[in-house]
Amino acid sequence: MNDITKLTLHETRDLLLKKEMTAEDVTLAYIKKMEEGRKYNAYVLETPELALEGAKEADIRYQNGTARPLEGMPIGIKDIYCTKGVRSTSCSHIIENFVPPYESTVTQNLKDAGAVCLGKLNMDEFAMGGSNETSAFGPVVNPWSKDKPLVAGGSSGGSAAAVSADMCVAATGTDTGGSIRQPASFCGITGIKPTYGRCSRYGIMAFASSLDQAGPMTKDVTDAAMMLNVMAGYDEKDSTSSKRAVPDFTKVLGQDIKGRKIGLPKEYRPVGLNKEIEKAWDKAAEILKSRGAEIVEVSLPHAKYALPVYYIVAPAEASSNLARYDGVRFGKRLTGEKLDDLYINTRTTYFGKEVKRRILIGTYVLSAGYYDAYYIKAQKVRRLIKEDFTKAFEKCDLILSPTSPVSAFEIGDKSMSENPINMYLNDVFTVSVNLAGLPAMSLPIGLDEKGLPLGMQLIGRAFDEETIFKAAYLMEKDTGFQRK
Repeated sequence: MNDITKLTLHETRDLLLKKEMTAEDVTLAYIKKMEEGRKYNAYVLETPELALEGAKEADIRYQNGTARPLEGMPIGIKDIYCTKGVRSTSCSHIIENFVPPYESTVTQNLKDAGAVCLGKLNMDEFAMGGSNETSAFGPVVNPWSKDKPLVAGGSSGGSAAAVSADMCVAATGTDTGGSIRQPASFCGITGIKPTYGRCSRYGIMAFASSLDQAGPMTKDVTDAAMMLNVMAGYDEKDSTSSKRAVPDFTKVLGQDIKGRKIGLPKEYRPVGLNKEIEKAWDKAAEILKSRGAEIVEVSLPHAKYALPVYYIVAPAEASSNLARYDGVRFGKRLTGEKLDDLYINTRTTYFGKEVKRRILIGTYVLSAGYYDAYYIKAQKVRRLIKEDFTKAFEKCDLILSPTSPVSAFEIGDKSMSENPINMYLNDVFTVSVNLAGLPAMSLPIGLDEKGLPLGMQLIGRAFDEETIFKAAYLMEKDTGFQRK
């Protein structure tokens, strides 16, 4: 193999098991690719020494037959995960020197399975953003960029770009309103947001606690199944973690979907929907139909309220969660004459513009006099959105929709930066999944006329990731999409 980094995770694993190469060879190849790809700004911290140390241990295990499921696999970790002894900043100036004394459960699971960490990946500050332009370390450049630099999507833009540019074999992401799926779509890779509670949130810096969920970002569907097998599971440290057994997602790959019903939400096809997106959606439906699935129309009548509800609930929870960054206990601080000055100076200086915007919105909707009018009402509508999905799944087994209404746009696009509402509208197809706590996967379907990737999203019932994997695996086989 001329370039080891072009292999998928499962291909790499097979060659290591056959002893056709070593884990150290693999890790060195990815370290070289990581160094060559610094122009993409995907990594905010590189840990090659740690990775090589893990690779040497992995080679011993491959030799003595004790290799674990992800033994020696070089992965990237989104900087929102706390990693013991390794700087973790959530890409914010306010904690840019924070070195956690503990490990997040998901990254510990990956370590225990033998994965080695190449470094920490760039992201929107505290996961607030849809383009990776709010990071304190600067924007990630999409590897699919041509004449002008394009965004990689957000908030897991560093993860998507690193996987797309073969700078890691797989990566972790988090998804609060589409932060795994949308960058996966922009960068032409696969990403799954599991059911809320499937993966522990312990050690992941909280943005919106009732919405955040960890998930893998990978080169293909098989890799996603292998990663999720390890990342998922009950954790007593997280009260929202599910005790449901985690199935082996790789076992359903290749199973047929004959007779399965695929729902197309009529509300997701508004007047003015991008024609290329619509064409790609029809292509995905035809692929699933050719595999024996039945295409049916479903209705999600409250879908139009998903964005307004999300931008009340998520900022409200962010306002509460980010109150801990006050300059007193940890992180940076700027003092003043009074205690209030310490809080104001620290938070004003070290939080970015988008984070401050969401804290202000969240504090407002939680304040006396507005709590009932906004927050409580949003929670009631959230319940209706969830019930829409429950009713839709009485008529179908999966829901198919575009991941994003657009492909990757230019970094610094004024229509987005000068009007944050336009940026928020890019989440129109993704946020309702988080509000309902459902699993959803984005995978590439093809390229638009500009030669940029377009993603399709498969949404499943709660804790039914297996059906998503079945359909996604077959869809992937038939799309003809070639990774760059």
